[in-house]
Amino acid sequence: MRFGVIGAGQMGAGIAQVAAQAEFDVVLHDVEQRFVERGRATISGSLAKLHEKGRLTGTPEEVMGRVRFTTDLADFADRDLVVEAIVENEGVKSDLFRRLGEIVQPGGVLASNTSSIPITSLGAASGRPEKFIGMHFMNPVPLMQLVEVIRGYSTSDETARTVLEAARRMGKTPLECNDFPGFVSNRVLMPMINEAIQCVMEGVATPEAIDGIMKMGMNHPMGPLTLADFIGLDTCLAIMEVLHRGLGDDKYRPSPLLRKMVQAGLLGRKSGRGFYEYQSK
Repeated sequence: MRFGVIGAGQMGAGIAQVAAQAEFDVVLHDVEQRFVERGRATISGSLAKLHEKGRLTGTPEEVMGRVRFTTDLADFADRDLVVEAIVENEGVKSDLFRRLGEIVQPGGVLASNTSSIPITSLGAASGRPEKFIGMHFMNPVPLMQLVEVIRGYSTSDETARTVLEAARRMGKTPLECNDFPGFVSNRVLMPMINEAIQCVMEGVATPEAIDGIMKMGMNHPMGPLTLADFIGLDTCLAIMEVLHRGLGDDKYRPSPLLRKMVQAGLLGRKSGRGFYEYQSK
């Protein structure tokens, strides 16, 4: 399969890596060369770790040899499947898919890694809604088993089959759901994270106590506030706003503390500070 990924950040690089490990011919794009090089370094480092642990088929060099890096969207013209993994902003994604709809071969499938934005809306923007689908990978992509597959209103059965087969070839377990705000994963997860943030704001407990209670009491591998820092508080806020707007229920209203922390630039791991402080790499 001729596979494409737009966005060379943590998610996009991970998607490109597992596609290359599945022996797909991969093109990875970002808007600037420095972002492309960061993606290259992310994949290289991840492959080296897998190789050291004996969990990689072939060598890192062989896998990297199946990935081509670019800043030119024209390089996606011959792709069979293109997955977008850029900023969680509907306007930006829609603009990208309008361009891709004109560039990618007519038979090519377009997919979004969005964690909450309506697939039907993005599909309409692409000009090929029957060839459009949601393909929501989990972070970190090389290690997480799930791919949430979301059909839009016009997604064809053939498109769904193509994506389900591709996900399985990538060693993932695809599970299907319908196009509602937040799908399943974030409709369940984000209100829990938001409520944990509300508990901090109201002084119910410290972040450490909240995370400890959820880890030891509910057997969660990671506390909700640690997870929020890992995801990025700006992304958490964006998803809560999609849920609140799309479902129209105040139980999805973002916590004022979440909004205030994002305004202050306290975004979690990527900014060095969120509910916890992190050493810069």
